[in-house]
Amino acid sequence: MRQLSGHEASFLYADTTHANANVTFVQIYDQSTAPGGTVRFKSILAHVAGRLQRSPVFRQRLLRVPLELDYPYWVEDEHFDLEYHVRHIALPKPGDWRQFCIQASRIHARALDLNRPLWELYVIEGLDSFVDLPAGSFAVLTKIHHAAVDVAGRHEIVEALHDLVAEPPRAEPPEPWFPERAPGALKLLARGALHTALSPLSLAAPLLRLAPVAWTFAADVVAPEQHHATRFNSVVSPHRVFDTRRFMVAEFERIRTLLPRATVTDAVLAVCAGGLRRYLDANGELPEADLEAIAPIAGAAPEPGVEPPWQLVNLGTTIEDPVARLRHIQRQTASARAGLRSQAARGLTELAEHVPAATMKLASRWLGLRPNELRRPAACCTVTAVGSPRQPLYLCGARMTYFSAILPIADGMGLVFAITEYDGRIVVSPTSCRELVPDPETFTQAVRDSFQEYLALAAAEPVALRPAARGASAAGRPGPRPRAARTAATGRPAARGGPRRSTAPPG
Repeated sequence: MRQLSGHEASFLYADTTHANANVTFVQIYDQSTAPGGTVRFKSILAHVAGRLQRSPVFRQRLLRVPLELDYPYWVEDEHFDLEYHVRHIALPKPGDWRQFCIQASRIHARALDLNRPLWELYVIEGLDSFVDLPAGSFAVLTKIHHAAVDVAGRHEIVEALHDLVAEPPRAEPPEPWFPERAPGALKLLARGALHTALSPLSLAAPLLRLAPVAWTFAADVVAPEQHHATRFNSVVSPHRVFDTRRFMVAEFERIRTLLPRATVTDAVLAVCAGGLRRYLDANGELPEADLEAIAPIAGAAPEPGVEPPWQLVNLGTTIEDPVARLRHIQRQTASARAGLRSQAARGLTELAEHVPAATMKLASRWLGLRPNELRRPAACCTVTAVGSPRQPLYLCGARMTYFSAILPIADGMGLVFAITEYDGRIVVSPTSCRELVPDPETFTQAVRDSFQEYLALAAAEPVALRPAARGASAAGRPGPRPRAARTAATGRPAARGGPRRSTAPPG
């Protein structure tokens, strides 16, 4: 039995009927590498059964404390039913990328049963019209509640189910399992009363550590003049939309060479900013002031069980010149202020561990009910680096060819970019709701167009550009785009058997 941390419990308390905290990992496999060239659902079910002992997440459910006097506990589910959690469906004909995204979005949007272990696994067949993926591919959607998974760190369920070689090891027979007995209500109440009584004393040390950087947090989040609302800062609906675009890591490495000290993270942020600018401008909604995003701090490795350090990054969406926009972003992420933001983020997470459960729940509910009453939104969107396997992985011998994620959104934060890196590719996957982004293919195409613009500039001769002025509507002209680079910027997927481009499956 293990108690949830305050950070983990906050995702439970923030759940609403129209916005839950599900995280869905999207994986696509080429079954031609498996023994016999075929992977059957029964084989996957048996494989999962043999791996249950590798992670406690598989068989743990929530045990709430009466009166919400303390944070919930993870306890083993004595009624665990594997076939409830592992499911099998097929796409209708023609089984194209758009149908897959719609199905994945629907699965992601459905709430998990909080009385069972907080995960579901869907095996999806019928992917018959994926131009940029091998014929006969199948997908696996692994849906987990955010309270049970560290998005930026290691994913126990994903690691437990995969191997590093195509030849599957000998099947592991299921180990005998004897679930522990859950404590009674009186014992939980006694523990909760003790923790609540001691929490004021335990708050002192984190408050002292947070004090030196508290002004940084207040200036970033509370100051109303810094943030500007867009369509993405509205109340979200229960209907999710998801799409994706794939790129080569080497191409982002080329883009970052546009500036001497830029990182791949800077390049990804600049591409997302360019896509956001294009989409809002095409809809006549581009604000006159720069938009900001909550983003990870480059080079900051997440610690297990600790929220990854983040910062508010001004995206320079009013800057027309893409290189000047990249410079604008790079100067912020490289500044000393980024270190203060990291300290503030970690301090707030540590502080949350000692806040009484009832206080945390009330605060989460209050913020969820009043997103439009805040004077300004905290940011326009979130860009999240999802912890990803770098080396090729195999499921029952089938090689994983695609890995991305669908992330939770919330009222006031209706757009999240999931950034994954796997097997030499970076995947950018925006998640939103149908009412805010009714045309997800158009949105992701705007991201691809932004990427192609940067890639064309990186292929051209270096052009000296002046730094962008904060809030300027333009910061110079973009460098010349050679004909070859313009031709490469079509963004259309290659035919099967032809040269593989950095495009996502068509959507």
